[in-house]
Amino acid sequence: MEKFLQDFVYYLSVEKGLAANTLDSYGRDLNKYLHYLKQNGITDFAETGREEISRFLGVQRDMGLAPASVTRSLAAVRSFYQFLMKEQIIEVNPARELETPRSEKQLPHVLSCDDVELLLEQPECGKVGGQRDRAMMEMLYATGIRVSELVSLDINNVNIKMGFLRCIGKGSKERMIPLGSVAIKSLQDYLKNSRGKIIKNKEEKALFLNQQGKRLTRQGFWKILKKYSLKAGINGDITPHTLRHSFATHLLENGADLRSVQEMLGHADISTTQIYTHLTRQKIKDIYNQTHPRA
Repeated sequence: MEKFLQDFVYYLSVEKGLAANTLDSYGRDLNKYLHYLKQNGITDFAETGREEISRFLGVQRDMGLAPASVTRSLAAVRSFYQFLMKEQIIEVNPARELETPRSEKQLPHVLSCDDVELLLEQPECGKVGGQRDRAMMEMLYATGIRVSELVSLDINNVNIKMGFLRCIGKGSKERMIPLGSVAIKSLQDYLKNSRGKIIKNKEEKALFLNQQGKRLTRQGFWKILKKYSLKAGINGDITPHTLRHSFATHLLENGADLRSVQEMLGHADISTTQIYTHLTRQKIKDIYNQTHPRA
């Protein structure tokens, strides 16, 4: 049974081109499912049906898993059985008819424009590390890219003259995102004054480097962002995704159309982007309640 899981993850990686994080999530969820089946004496996927899958999801809920995590587990199991059908290991996908658990969509945490300004002012741009940190945060807010995409950037992914960033996102899909003038200026300062002082190997292609002259990691950037959010005294748990959410929300609040924001964020489905319209509607409602004499 483990061999089938390995083959499936390999299939997702090679034929579907899924990102490493997605592969890890599928692997974790399916290993939990495999462990559950073994605990219940099932040693062949062909012996499983809807009942086993439903009970497995019920155990996940009883263990306190969030509805979104249970939904993700079901999606992983459903995709895995579809793969087994493709490989002619089973004839019917027992997960196909199972209803996806309904979950309330949590509205993302978004910073105000003032808080974004405050955060971006925190790095000391007179220092090598400060220029790098300011450039990274400016780029994250200016483009809405994911932190994994940010740290994966190479120097040749940025065209400063044209004011565009070439980003390779989920599923190895490429998208072009415009850079604002402030982000361009911060990036120019970093490239001119700081990167050359950090780099150890002249062949290094990574745009953003750590103190050892190697590509900065996601964890490294998280620590940097956490440091500046504490320094700024901004309430709430700020993550790299907070800047991504703020980017999308501020664009929509200022008149950007949903399709353009979807394109820049790299969302395959516009329904994913529509979560941000709930935030802008809420802001309109708050303004109405605060200002209308009969609100």
